[in-house]
Amino acid sequence: MNAISRLATVISVASLFPLAILPLSVSAAESKGSVEVVHWWTSGGEKAAVDVLKAQVEKDGFTWKDGAVAGGGGATAMTVLKSRAVAGNPPGVAQIKGPDIQEWASTGLLDTDVLKDVSKSEKWDSLLDKKVSDTVKYDGDYVAVPVNIHRVNWLWINPEVFKKAGIEKAPTTLEEFYAAGDKLKAAGFIPLAHGGQPWQDSTVFEAVVLSVMGVDGYKKALVDLDNAALTGPEMVKALTELKKVATYMDQDGKGQDWNLEAAKVINGKAGMQIMGDWAKSEWTAAKKVAGKDYECVAFPGTDKAFTYNIDSLAVFKQKDTGTAAGQQDIAKVVLGENFQKVFSINKGSIPVRNDMLADMGKYGFDSCAQTAAKDFLADAKTGGLQPSMAHNMATTLAVQGAFFDVVTNYINDPKADPADAAKKLGTAVKAAK
Repeated sequence: MNAISRLATVISVASLFPLAILPLSVSAAESKGSVEVVHWWTSGGEKAAVDVLKAQVEKDGFTWKDGAVAGGGGATAMTVLKSRAVAGNPPGVAQIKGPDIQEWASTGLLDTDVLKDVSKSEKWDSLLDKKVSDTVKYDGDYVAVPVNIHRVNWLWINPEVFKKAGIEKAPTTLEEFYAAGDKLKAAGFIPLAHGGQPWQDSTVFEAVVLSVMGVDGYKKALVDLDNAALTGPEMVKALTELKKVATYMDQDGKGQDWNLEAAKVINGKAGMQIMGDWAKSEWTAAKKVAGKDYECVAFPGTDKAFTYNIDSLAVFKQKDTGTAAGQQDIAKVVLGENFQKVFSINKGSIPVRNDMLADMGKYGFDSCAQTAAKDFLADAKTGGLQPSMAHNMATTLAVQGAFFDVVTNYINDPKADPADAAKKLGTAVKAAK
């Protein structure tokens, strides 16, 4: 049974609980309406970003019911969302990403009509890159609003720590990365801040795959799920390099949230972190300046590629008109220039609007964001723009879970053989399709 069928089977139970059982919103005379938003933007920088959206929606006269669920990878939030859907009580809006948007839409729970007018009047089709718009459509209709774009294949560096360790520049190859790691170790620093959670392990894994196998190899293995690419010699080499990268990881990082590991780099206890640009929100919250207090560079060997993660807010069918109006208001606010600027500056991401990506300096974005926008536009033309497997953009949750299991077990087993791990990847992914 494929992933979509599995989800449909679970959610179909919701048909036994008609949406009409939901309590109606208060009358229009009392309020314009209320919208519950389920999301996992809960770290310091992320909360500051989502508070911007909440404030604007409330300013527009709607009530924002916050459904924040802790957990950076979003797995807990998805569990909550499925439970709500089965109970016939889905929220008005929920943070959902990548192919899972189409998966949810196939169940009939997402609203294919509520965004039609706003998407046409705001000209979303011309405003967004096709890869972005396709991500939030189902059968040609918008069922979600793209919020921002994250680059995943970043390496974050504390230059002061590098200086103390005698490292002159950011690494551009895996060999230079290992050399930097050795110097950091010798100087008493944690070379690579890393929380040993499955999604973080796979964030590092996909960066190494991209570095070793290139864009074409990455696409075949992690997007197309080609068995030959998953089990072949290039994947074995990538897994071999991953094992070496893991030797530089924080020994006290097992189970740690990503923002706690980011703090170790910010506070000068560690030299580097492999993480998407949401990590920048922590640097910003700590009043640090890009290019001065920290460096952001593409993970070694991946400077001609851009693995992306698009945050999106999906709209669920609701019975009351107040919620529908609130959903439309959120959509307008999210894609407005002001929100796109303020949200991404707080979140560490870049806007989804092509017109803003082409002129980032005008909007006051820092050097990291300007580099990300430039690379996004360039890589969109060359094929270097690829969806992140580790962040729900390339595969369904079922297939992603297969990667997580194999990769995390491999990293944590000192005796694990890369060739055997590659075979396990092929088998696990095939079973999860």
